[in-house]
Amino acid sequence: MNILKETPTGEGRNVISILETIDVHSGERSVLATFDSLIEAPNWTSDGASLIYNSLGRIYSFDLATKESVVIESAYVDHCNNDHVLSPDNALLAVSHHTQEDGQSRIYVFPLEGGNPILITPMAPSYLHGWSPDGSNLAYCAERNGQYDIYTIPVDGGVEVQLTNTPGLDDGPEYSPDGQHIWFNSVRTGLMQVWRMNADGSEPTQMTFDDSNNWFPHVSPDSESVAYISYRKGDVAPGDHPANKNVEVRMMSSRGGEFRTIVKLFGGQGTLNVNSWSPDSKQLAFVSYQLKD
Repeated sequence: MNILKETPTGEGRNVISILETIDVHSGERSVLATFDSLIEAPNWTSDGASLIYNSLGRIYSFDLATKESVVIESAYVDHCNNDHVLSPDNALLAVSHHTQEDGQSRIYVFPLEGGNPILITPMAPSYLHGWSPDGSNLAYCAERNGQYDIYTIPVDGGVEVQLTNTPGLDDGPEYSPDGQHIWFNSVRTGLMQVWRMNADGSEPTQMTFDDSNNWFPHVSPDSESVAYISYRKGDVAPGDHPANKNVEVRMMSSRGGEFRTIVKLFGGQGTLNVNSWSPDSKQLAFVSYQLKD
């Protein structure tokens, strides 16, 4: 199985990036800004005022009123990939940063207003995806002993806890708003599919069953819906989520059942890696791309 994880700064992506939102009920798309370089993975702040994204190793805040971007200062943490998550109170930002020592991804936390980073996961590679609603734990995908599984670790640091142990890739762990479940994606049944388990790793349950490769489930703030990105079978290996593909953003009930396609676009890696629901659960932010000539 070919497992592709994020690069530190998106080198080699000769693209125009289009930051957009979509109303998940009407399907109306709105272009917020166009960038002549790579940006990825918007997070929506809980006050609805800003989007947080990564670009060329740094993290930026995009003001929705002024349509202006400002870099968030993070000292030596300047090789961030598209795995970044806000704390429940939005005071802190956790990121995956490729360290200078060995180029491996490790998780750091620093103030959302900017400041000195704190290392959370000494072991690498570790790719962040979720923050527990009570603020106590981070959830992430990590390679240990040649296998990618899902782990949690206290935000204050400590011993990581392994939650999955299956051959192949388990990735994209994200807590439900009530903290009872962790949603993730796994290749354990062949194609990449969306799964849900209890927050302690027990009772893993498959939630999608279609003939696609489904990645990065994101639960809406009202707990009603789950959005994720889908690659067509045959376009990618099940363990890959590459850039520059025709993909779909889909939505399903958090209770399971049929999905519906919200939007079709050219994207993939960088489009919807992190939770980008609006606070009112009515919109999603995402990035689409155009190849430069």
